[in-house]
Amino acid sequence: MEKMIYTADELNNTDRDELIGIILSLQENIAQMTQNQELILEQMAILRGQRFGRRSEKMNVIDGQMSLFFNEPEATAGEPGTQAEEPEFEEVVIHRKKKRKGKREDDLKGMPVTVIKHEMSEEELKEAFPDGRYKRLPDEVYKRLEFHPASFEVKEHHVAVYAGMDDETIVKAQRPKDLLRGSIVTPSLEAAIINGKYVNSLPLYRMEQEFKRNDVNLNRQNMANWTIECADRYLAVLYDYLHKLLYQYHVLQADETTVEVSKDGRTAGSKSYMWIYRTGKSYEEAIVLYECQKDRKEDHPEEFLKGFQGVCVTDGYQAYHSLEEKTPGLTIAGCWAHARRKYADALKAIKDEKERKGTLAYDALKQIGAIYKLDNDLAELTPAQRQHRRQLKLKPLVDAYFVWVKKHQNEVLPKSQTGKAFSYSVNQERYLRVFLEDGEVPLDNNATESTLRGFCIGRHNWKLIDTIRGARSSAIIYSITETAKANDLKVYEYVEYLLTEIPKHEDDTNRDFLDDLLPWSPNLPEQCRKSNKYEVK
Repeated sequence: MEKMIYTADELNNTDRDELIGIILSLQENIAQMTQNQELILEQMAILRGQRFGRRSEKMNVIDGQMSLFFNEPEATAGEPGTQAEEPEFEEVVIHRKKKRKGKREDDLKGMPVTVIKHEMSEEELKEAFPDGRYKRLPDEVYKRLEFHPASFEVKEHHVAVYAGMDDETIVKAQRPKDLLRGSIVTPSLEAAIINGKYVNSLPLYRMEQEFKRNDVNLNRQNMANWTIECADRYLAVLYDYLHKLLYQYHVLQADETTVEVSKDGRTAGSKSYMWIYRTGKSYEEAIVLYECQKDRKEDHPEEFLKGFQGVCVTDGYQAYHSLEEKTPGLTIAGCWAHARRKYADALKAIKDEKERKGTLAYDALKQIGAIYKLDNDLAELTPAQRQHRRQLKLKPLVDAYFVWVKKHQNEVLPKSQTGKAFSYSVNQERYLRVFLEDGEVPLDNNATESTLRGFCIGRHNWKLIDTIRGARSSAIIYSITETAKANDLKVYEYVEYLLTEIPKHEDDTNRDFLDDLLPWSPNLPEQCRKSNKYEVK
């Protein structure tokens, strides 16, 4: 190792060339230390932001001006259905919400109504009108919303049994094909358990406690067993059918996230992966499918997407790119949100707003924001029209962005956040350009990440899945519930309907009955459908 510490006598006795070499070496070491310090400080700021700050990196670009929107879904300017009405003065100054005429009636529309009469007695009328001369005007009407907590009812089935006079022939009346015959569970009860855990992210032990507060003693083991059995015997039938239908779409989107399975034969803390595949966000009919696997190998998407011909939108994970190379007819498209996110991380490390605006990361976000703004304006066009306008308007912006990135790439430290962002864009350029050639391909993979959010919240609440079988059952149930949400269905009502209807066909070899159970089927009962008054997913 080169000596770094010299005494005064050693330096005095050192010749000129060697002394110059020592000084240059010290300068190089100091520069390297400064770079390392900058990287450490940047990483610390990012970690602080991840730990305590808001998470979103979304941007809005209006007339060339850029601002960061934290915790916002997307840049909304020009987005269909998101244009805000011009606010009234009182709303802006005194923060008073504008009251929409008839809003309360709209909110309560479709709910069961009990009319309660408030009338004056004969004595009160005589006191108010001594001469007996009066007429009744239209009633004054006001509405109040009542809440009824969970209620339980035991349905006791009596099956008639008949015996012939010879005492040898015994005949029973027909009984319906029940859910998990021999169990006390019903479609309504199991739908409530599924809705609690997989939609509202409640651990089973908390549901167990809530049932006890209602004088119902259901332990979590029973609930877990019912849920796994219902997933494997009934909901899996619809899952497999949706898997086949998935291949009929031209554009799919894919992602994955970690999950811990406690009893899968590996050491504690080993990570499994929940993979997710869904139809492109531009389709009205949405299919969302989860699949749990022990690892993140490319074999899993290769098997799941076997036979698929079309475009799959993903992040920059190499497994998808390798899959494209050996799968004729498959095209992988990149995600611009991932490219943008890395620049946003770089800005989060800078607290001063003026300092932010002088950075390359800020300039990159402005360019990507402009691409998003223009693409959002094309949302209502047909795929063919969108592809044409993308070539006309967006391609020049995309070309300019990549030229700009390559020009400035060497001006930043490769290991800095901006340097990593530049490298990501350059390495993913081929995939990030795919959306320009196909009007059905979305700009990013945010629809899939949004769908994963419910699973990630649930994973945080119940921490892990106990067994491999439980993990696979959970994947099936998440697929059904997320598909229901993506198609604007009421999850509880839809799952209850599935668990009522599918057992009737348990012995059928023909799966045509599933067409009537698809989330977009016109034959679904009306109570399964949302009124679309609310946007909560």
